[in-house]
Order: sequence, then C-alpha cells, then structure tokens
Amino acid sequence: MRQLASLLPQLPGIDSFKTYAAYPVWSDSTTAELTWPTVVKDAVVRWYHQARAWNAAKQAARRYGGTLGSSCMRVLESLIFDFQNYRTGELDPSYLGIAAKTGLGRSTVAVALARLKELRIIDWIRRCEHHWKNGRFELRQRTNAYVLLPPSQWLGLDPQPAEAPVPETGTWGDHPPLPDAFDQAIDQRKQGASIDTTLTILEEDTTNPVALAMARLFRSVLARETAAKPLQSSEVRISD
Repeated sequence: MRQLASLLPQLPGIDSFKTYAAYPVWSDSTTAELTWPTVVKDAVVRWYHQARAWNAAKQAARRYGGTLGSSCMRVLESLIFDFQNYRTGELDPSYLGIAAKTGLGRSTVAVALARLKELRIIDWIRRCEHHWKNGRFELRQRTNAYVLLPPSQWLGLDPQPAEAPVPETGTWGDHPPLPDAFDQAIDQRKQGASIDTTLTILEEDTTNPVALAMARLFRSVLARETAAKPLQSSEVRISD
C-alpha cells in the first residue's frame, strides 16, 4: 500500500506516509543498569590464544583470512587487552575508540564486531539513557555493553581431540599379555633361579589358585626336607 501511495499524488493535509521512530535509538536498547560479570584475566588470555590458534589453523588449511580474519583478530585483541576492565568486569568501548586502538575504520570495526557476535565469541547489549534536550525528554544511545564468551560457546570451533581409546585385545597397538605364573616360573628356573625364587613367582599370582596350591605344596615339602636333615646327620654320628 505504501509503495503504491508513494507513486500517487500527495493528498491534501498529509505530508508523507513515511514514519519515524520516537527517539534515535535502537529498538532493543535498554535503560536498565547492568550487572557486569566477573572476568578472570588468565582465562580470557587463554581464550585469546585459542582464537589465534583456531584462526591460524584455518589459514593453514588455505582458507583465506582464517575463520576470523585479521580485522576480527585485531578487534578481539583490543577488547581483551585495551578495554576489558578485569577489576569491575566492564567492557563498553565505542566504535571510534576501538578504531583508534586498532587503526581500522569505523565501518570495519562494526563488521568485525558483528562477525565476532555471529561466531558467539562476544555478545552485547544495546543501551540508551534518559536525556533532556531543550526541556524535552529524549532517549540517547549509549555505547554497547560487551561480554566475552568462553570457547565452549563458540560456533564452529573444532572440539579438542579426545584421548585415543584403548586398543582392543589382539589388535594392532595392544600390549602383549604377560606370561602366566607357570611360564614365568619355568623360564626363571631355566635361567638358574633358585627353587625359593621359583615358588615366590607362583605365590605372587594371587588370581591363580592352581599356582598358589602348587607353591604351598612345594613349600611344605621343602620344610619337611629341611626339618629331616638334622636328624639324619645325628643318626650318622651315633652309628659312627
């Protein structure tokens, strides 16, 4: 209807069908006071380096400019190291302030901020304030309130590689199983180990009842032989 009306002659008493907002502010702006979040500098610095690594990985994959691009990285760096107040949590720079720190144009800063928000690296709340001009109440736009988001919320970030699963038994990479107690005992005995050492190997395998029973049996036999030797020697002396 409005497109058709713009092509027709103007009606008497009606200046224009074009409407204007009551105040020159964004419609989703708020006048409420914000509670700034607690920001830990060490964590935010780690996020920044993770963003750099993410961008560099995409550049290495021949994706021109990486995921973020140089403008986004410079704006993100400026937010973190120039404007973020780590004591109060405040982060509300103007476009011109960011442009002055980064050496970018105002429009480039606006595009970079929009890209960072699209990737959920940052978020913002538009703000406005009450203002009186020539005795008339108005709303005036304020700088946005920004917040840095953790990598867990970034859109498109490749997840950290998980630890390699344990290889299945018998597959490539699986550690060969240790020989059982009998094989170890036989091997040690062949290499010249004493009977006591051989029986100790059998006793160490507490999950093998046969090995434990055999160790107890031979221990008892050795104990009897040891107890019988003094008697035999005394009998020999008496007969002599």
